[in-house]
Parts: sequence; structure tokens; C-alpha cells
Amino acid sequence: MIEAHYDWQVKNVDQPSEAASQLANSLSIEPMVAQILLNRGYDTEAKATQFLQPDLSQLHDPMTMHDMEKGVERIQTAVANGDHITIYGDYDADGVTSTSILYETLDQIGANVDYFIPNRFVDGYGPNVAAFERLIENGTQLIVTVDNGVAGNDAIARANELGCDVVVTDHHELPDKLPDAYAIIHPRHPEGQYPFGGLSGAGVAFKVATALLDEIPQEMLDLAAIGTVADLVPLVDENRVLVTAGLQLLSQTDRLGLVALIKEAGIAPERIDEQSIGFGIAPRLNALGRLDDAAPAVELLTTLDEERAEKLASLTEKQNKYRQKLVADISQVALAQAQDEAHRNHPTMLITGKGWHEGVLGIVASKVVEATGKPTVVLDVNAENGTAKGSGRSVEGFNLFEAFDGQRDLLVNFGGHAAAVGMTAKADQLSQLQAGFDQAAIDQNLADQPKTPLKVASEMAVGDVSENLYNQLRQLAPFGTDNPVPMFVFKPTAVKNVKAIGADGKHLKFQLADQNHQLNAIDFGAGDLAPVLQSAPQQVEVVGQIETNVWQGRTSMQVMVKDLAVAGLIISDQRTQKLRSEIFQDANATYVFFNQRLYEKLQPQIPATASSWLLSDAKRLGKVQTPTVYLVDCPAQITDLKVALSAIKADQIVTYFYLNESHYLLGMPDRSQYAKLFRFVKTHHDVDVSHRLNELAKYLQIVPTQLVLMLQIFRELDFVTIANGKLNEVKQPAHRQITDAPSYQKRQQQIETEKQLLYSETADLKSLLTSLIAQD
Repeated sequence: MIEAHYDWQVKNVDQPSEAASQLANSLSIEPMVAQILLNRGYDTEAKATQFLQPDLSQLHDPMTMHDMEKGVERIQTAVANGDHITIYGDYDADGVTSTSILYETLDQIGANVDYFIPNRFVDGYGPNVAAFERLIENGTQLIVTVDNGVAGNDAIARANELGCDVVVTDHHELPDKLPDAYAIIHPRHPEGQYPFGGLSGAGVAFKVATALLDEIPQEMLDLAAIGTVADLVPLVDENRVLVTAGLQLLSQTDRLGLVALIKEAGIAPERIDEQSIGFGIAPRLNALGRLDDAAPAVELLTTLDEERAEKLASLTEKQNKYRQKLVADISQVALAQAQDEAHRNHPTMLITGKGWHEGVLGIVASKVVEATGKPTVVLDVNAENGTAKGSGRSVEGFNLFEAFDGQRDLLVNFGGHAAAVGMTAKADQLSQLQAGFDQAAIDQNLADQPKTPLKVASEMAVGDVSENLYNQLRQLAPFGTDNPVPMFVFKPTAVKNVKAIGADGKHLKFQLADQNHQLNAIDFGAGDLAPVLQSAPQQVEVVGQIETNVWQGRTSMQVMVKDLAVAGLIISDQRTQKLRSEIFQDANATYVFFNQRLYEKLQPQIPATASSWLLSDAKRLGKVQTPTVYLVDCPAQITDLKVALSAIKADQIVTYFYLNESHYLLGMPDRSQYAKLFRFVKTHHDVDVSHRLNELAKYLQIVPTQLVLMLQIFRELDFVTIANGKLNEVKQPAHRQITDAPSYQKRQQQIETEKQLLYSETADLKSLLTSLIAQD
């Protein structure tokens, strides 16, 4: 079986309450959609209407935000005086859109303004003392931070010493001690009264722009939408308004850089939605800051030069592809390391490498977490300075920040929160760091943590999926944090047309089939599950969201899989007549052999982290628990297979059942062949069968292996003697049946075993294996 990654919590919105039915009638929406709204707290007609019809009138007064009036007046004074203003941004998508919004706004009102994006690798995140000193030395008279600043106490104190005011605009968690900035514009400031605290950095910058312009800068809604979606802030309240309006603008944007970037990304402008930002635009903007300097991203978003826009978009696309390659290359090594003997038994993962680009290690850590289900830190070790620098990602219920906060003596730099951290560790202290990481898993009861809950709207039949249903559900969009896309459970009769797709077979595509209905499904990154679904087509359950797929002008429905489960034992029929090295790649499996010579020959092919054993080891090893067991070769008898299966507890059985030469196809020798051999023995003496067997087989026109069997049978029945390799007849042997010979009976047993294991239909083979396991 394959267990679901998540705890599916089905809400049964297909069985709407009376209140949902009334709301549906009032708003002319489907009862299912109304039930979802009720479940999410929109329990009155007014709340639901406001949610379903977001518009700019729902935006809050920016002047109610803490220090907004003070900060805006200071900026206006600097503009009026012609002071040099520098916008101090951040290198992620939220940071560069925030910077662009405020830069365009100040430029529009005639300010002497420029911007500075700190370099991730040189300046780090947030206000940097040395960077502030350089800016002020070069003439900056007012610094306005965007998407950072509330933790910049030292740099802001230094700016004050140098006579430069700092206006902070930020949305991040507020530390216990706030910096001594001229103004701190923040939606969740403890002394503020702002009604919505979930704005992104771009959202806060947009509110500052609104206050400075004394009107809503609608031409900047596209930037606000990108920053909001990219930063994974709650897509409710004001953010829902900003993203909804911003997506409308994005579909027809005249920003030259965005037009070029959207084209490079292969996004159809008329189909832009929140996923286009989250998986298309934002990763490309982030790629610049992950790998190098993010300043070109601001220029891309603000340039009025078409040629420059195209060059910057091309650079961004190039960097994004390079980022993808780095992630793929490092992930391959990191995932292999996670499975090796030194790592796989740890409750936590501390993965290290050399020459790894630190800008992508957070993404790599996320991939290891996804593959192993364990909190993971990935570090690049620098032997020259004796440090190891990188990022970590956590799992539900495990506080990663807390796990390392008590180990600061092993760390040079450290920061983050419960779900993600960044750190520079001492390279010679990594074993101690791993030990502390593991201890944190014990202290936080990581092993007892339940699965992450996944809210599922309802169970749905394949035939109920339609474009009309999709359009009804899209009324709840844009989707994101605190407004997730509705998920549905599908329990099809079977899955069909299962295949791994993509250049490297990385993704999984199949069809959900139910009675006369079929529905395409795709699961990104799950291509390795293709053999499993092919082997257990009637045991699959899926959770996913309903989407449309447009191909050559035709629209069809599909399910984007979020999670899947395969019930019961999975038996994968991969019987083969050739053993290739690529079929021995499962690092966590157990490989079972029945033939000792083959077992010894193939040991170099077995991954170091896998286990392998002979049938004779079964009793000694006791019950072996393994995710997957591979039955490599064909046993001589069914009872051998039963013994092997009784020694294993596995979620999946893969049958190769390799056999070098088939006894079943060869069959048993016939009467005429026995007679021919008998006549030969009576007329020949001292035949050297040890050296001239093949010559004898050719003379008798009998296959050598058959001749060996016949000689064994004759010897067991005392028809012949073989001494010192010489064959001779036995004078006047007792009359006995060929079928009485043990070798004859053993061969018959082998033939019957091969018939059942090698030449049966897949369904019959699975039935046999299932029955053998049930007998245990």
C-alpha cells in the first residue's frame, strides 16, 4: 500500500446545510459553493457578497496605518527639498515589486529618488550597516525601506548617527525591540489600528503610494498582485482585492518588462491567474536574487525601453533555467545522501555538499522534506573558511527555529522561524549539530506528530466534473493562503493509461475511470509511481483540484493531484528475461534471490543502502519489514516462494522472476529420447560424460540440459552408473518408472512452478501471490 501524505478531512460540502441552501438562493450560486463560503466564515449574505465581489472600494484607508501620516509627511518634505531619497528593498519577488511601486510613485511626484537592492550573498537580508554607510556617503539623505526594516536596529541606529532619517515600511514579524526609525509603517504595529494585518511588502508599499498620491494608483495593481501572491500572505480581505484587480490589469499590462517576461515564460496573457504568478512570474523574479544581484528585476518592472525590457526578460529567463538546473543537480545528490546508510536512520536530515550554490539550498531542502517527510537542513561546506552555509525547511508540528536556537555555540549566523531557517555553521561541528537536531526531534515528539491535515471539500464522482462546476468554484478565486482551492476525493473504479511523462519521466499522468466516464489527472513530480498505479489500478484514491486544460483550442477537464493513496498490497508484475543494471536502483528495498550463484554474481548491482538475501537466510533473519521487495529470480517450487513471502512484510512486491533457461518451454524428454539414450548406453562403455557431454548430446540430438536430466534420472533409477566421469550401463536393472525418479519429480515441479509464475496472466499471478501471503 501507499499511505496518503496528508490526513484527508472531508467536509461533505456536497451535502449543504439549510443555511447554505438559503445563502445559495440569495446569491444565485451553487449550494456546494455556498457551503464552502460558510465553512470559511462568510456566514452572512453581506460577508459572502463582499467576498465574491471584491472591488477597490473595499480597500482600507491607508492613513489609519501606524506612522503612515508621519512617514508620508517626511517623504513629502524630502521631495519638496530635493533631498536624495533611496528606497532600500529586498531581493525576492515581494521585495522587487515593493521597490518598483515606491520608486515609480516617488518618481511620479518629482522626487530625487533611486533604489538599492541588497545582495543576498554580500549584504544579507534587511538593513545592513555597511550598506547604509555607503548609501549615506554617496549622498542619500532619506532611506525608505520596503519589505524589510523592522529588525534593522543596528543599521538604523548608524543612519541616525550619520544624520539620515529612515522610514520603515514592512510587514514582517515585529521583534521585541523595534528600531529607532523616524517612522515605522506596519499594518500590525501594536500601537496601530489598521483593520487588516496580512498585507505583503508590496501591499504596504501600495498603501504608502496611495497615501502619497492621494488616490489609488491603479496602474500599480499588477505589481501589488505579484508581490502579494509571491509572498504567500493570506488571500483574503484587502489582498483579495489587490490580486483580483491586479490580475485583470496583468492580462492586459502595458509594462514592457512584464510583457516580455510573460512571453518568455510561455504564459497566455488572456489566461493569467494566481497560478501564473505563483509558478511562472514570481519564480523568475526570485531567480535573479537567488543567484546574483536582484536589481535588474526592478529595472525590468519599471523600464520604458522596449529593447532593454526584452534583454532583461531574456536574462531573467536564463537565470531561472540555470536556477532550475542547479536545483535539479543538487537535489539529485542531496536525495541520494538522504537515503544512504549514514543518514537514512536519523529522524532529521542534515545534508552537506561542496560547491553548492547557497541561493537554491532552501528549495533543495524543501525537496528533501517532500521526499523523506523529515525536517531538513542543506549546507554548502566551505573548507577554506571552515563554515557550512545553507537553509532548512521543516514539517508540520516541528519548530525548526527552536531546534537550532539552543545550539548557537555551533553556529556563526542563524535566523528564521518555525518553518524555515538560514544558518552558517562551523564545519568541524556538523556531527554535533546533527546530534542536536536529532535530540530536538525527540524533545518535540516528532515521531508522534500526526499527518498534516488537508481539508477536502467532498468526495466526487468522475462523471460529476464539468466546466460549469469549475466555473462555479472559480468564483472563490484567487486562491492562496487562508483561501485554498477546493480539493475533492476521487475513488475511481480504476485508473487507466498510466504513464510517466516529461523529459526524464518525472511527472505522472493517468485517467480516472468510473463507469462510462474518464477524467485526466496529473501529479507533478510523481513519475516514479507509474509502475505502482499500473500494478494496482483498482486500489487508487486521489485528492486533487479541478482544472481546465486548453490544447489546440479545445478545453477539457482534468484533476491536479495533491495527494494519492493506494490501498492494500501492491503487486507489480515486471517479469523479465533480462537483468539490467537499471532495474536495481531502489535504495530502500529488499532484493530476494533463490539461486545462490545469481545472488553472488549480482551483489555489485545492488545499491549499498538496499538489502539483499537468499531464501536460505529467511529463517535466520526473521520478519523483514521493507517498503518494497523485489523477487529477482524464479524459485524452483512454490513452497520456496511461500517461505520467502512469509519472511517479509512489504507495501509492494515487484516480480522479476528471471530465469536463464525455461524448463517449461523446454518441456520433459519424450519416450523416444529415453529409448535412444537407453540403447546408446547398452552399446557403449566408459563414455566420458564429464568432458564429452556436448558431443554426446549432439550425437543423440538431445538438448544438453535435457541430457543431463535424463542421465540424473537413469542414475537415480539404477539404470546406469557414473563413476569418475565415466558412464556405463547397469546389467539387468530392476523395472522402475521414469516418474519415480526424484529428479523427474523435481523437474515436473519446476515446470509447474514456471507455468504459474512465468507464464500466467498478471491477474492470476497476483491472485497466487495474494493467496500465499494470506496463508502466512
